[in-house]
Amino acid sequence: MTSTFHSLEVGKRGLAAQQAALSTTGHNIANANTTGYTRQRAEMQATKPVSFPGMQIQLGTGVEVNKIVRLREDYLDVQLRNENKSLGYWEAKSDALTKVEELLNEPSDDGLAFTMDEFWKGWEELAKNPDSAAARAVVRQKGVAVTETLKHISESLDQMQDDLKLVISTKTDEVNSITAQIGNLNDQISRLVPNNYEPNDLYDQRDVLIDQLSKLVEVKVSPPNKDTGVVDISVGGVTLVSGKNTNRLTVDTSNGMVDPANIKIGDTQVTLTSGELLGRIESYGIFGGGSKSTIPSMKDKINNLAMTFANAVNTIHQGGMNLDNINGVSTTKVPFFVGTSANDLAVNPEIMNSLNLIAAAKEESAGQSSTGNGSNAQAIANIKFTSLLFPGTNSTADDYYRNIIGQLGIDSQEAQRMQSNSEVIIQQVDNRRQSVSGVSLDEEMANMIKFQQAYNASARMVTVMDQCLDKIINGMGRVGL
Repeated sequence: MTSTFHSLEVGKRGLAAQQAALSTTGHNIANANTTGYTRQRAEMQATKPVSFPGMQIQLGTGVEVNKIVRLREDYLDVQLRNENKSLGYWEAKSDALTKVEELLNEPSDDGLAFTMDEFWKGWEELAKNPDSAAARAVVRQKGVAVTETLKHISESLDQMQDDLKLVISTKTDEVNSITAQIGNLNDQISRLVPNNYEPNDLYDQRDVLIDQLSKLVEVKVSPPNKDTGVVDISVGGVTLVSGKNTNRLTVDTSNGMVDPANIKIGDTQVTLTSGELLGRIESYGIFGGGSKSTIPSMKDKINNLAMTFANAVNTIHQGGMNLDNINGVSTTKVPFFVGTSANDLAVNPEIMNSLNLIAAAKEESAGQSSTGNGSNAQAIANIKFTSLLFPGTNSTADDYYRNIIGQLGIDSQEAQRMQSNSEVIIQQVDNRRQSVSGVSLDEEMANMIKFQQAYNASARMVTVMDQCLDKIINGMGRVGL
């Protein structure tokens, strides 16, 4: 027979186990709205039974909590992080393209297309009234409007690029901050796991940080070490986190564009393949990125438009005759525009000082013409319909600009579509992950009642055995009482 105190021990163990389960349930309820929290469960098992020599029986000794486990599916973590990098990349690209669209503001009465159209109309009116000072003033002012619009676009693109430079620096610092925190958590975890502790809340904190990191750069996370619980993280095959040790990510933006050779983890060059940081870098400009380099590509296109357009106007303008030429005041012919890029293109200061230098006429004979001759002004107006040689294509200036706007719209729409697709997939994966790891208050309340009843029953067991012991101790051997 076992000791009478055996059942007291069984009851005590039941109380302790149910109390631990209740505490775990309370912890789940308290963290129902905590970001990244993983539902926990107290795993119970029967304690080692007692054998009786000479009797073929084993008597149970109660229950104990073996461990408190996190209910988490690693596969869903991997799937979410794989999609997270795509979401970060397309969010960054979509943001940059949307800002460029807002800058160009087409179609509108304030955009470059409208301003250029008004410029051509000004020359057409001058062709009808070549000796009109008012018509000449309109042409000059329309020219100023075109150059100011181009300058505004160019300067705004420069400002966007400067802003992206700051964003890249911020995101790089964010990557390094997150990796430092992961390294610190690895260190704490490695001190607990060898001593048979389950640092579930530290695991949750680390997983939240890895999720954040996976949106910035494409990460590969090793399975947790069985002996220490730590994970290693690499980017592009280069180690970012190794246990408690971390390497810093650096991106050199000092040359106006990012050279892939200057993206490093520690001293090792790393190739970024996805993530928000890559999206920002490509928007800022990356050597060899071509059309992926959003801002530099747009600046090149605007510069090509500005200089090809200006050179076409200047070629015809300098081939014509202005009022000073016609009146014999001067034989000098000046370009209508001066400058080397969209950023510094301007109407010739000499024309700004004298409307007489606008060449509206063509030579009629032997360097002679008349003030009523507007054929040169008409020839400039006809540039609107003339194919010009742009890099990679022959088209009119209007068509070239419309192609810029059209391609920008396509790229922006594609980025938004890919961003939307990634958001949908991530939402689906996160819903599945929450179905496994998320806290259901209804389920926790049901568990709380279940554990409470088991706790009460164990307490009642202790009370019953206390009464039995009282009978043995205080009631036995007192015959007749």
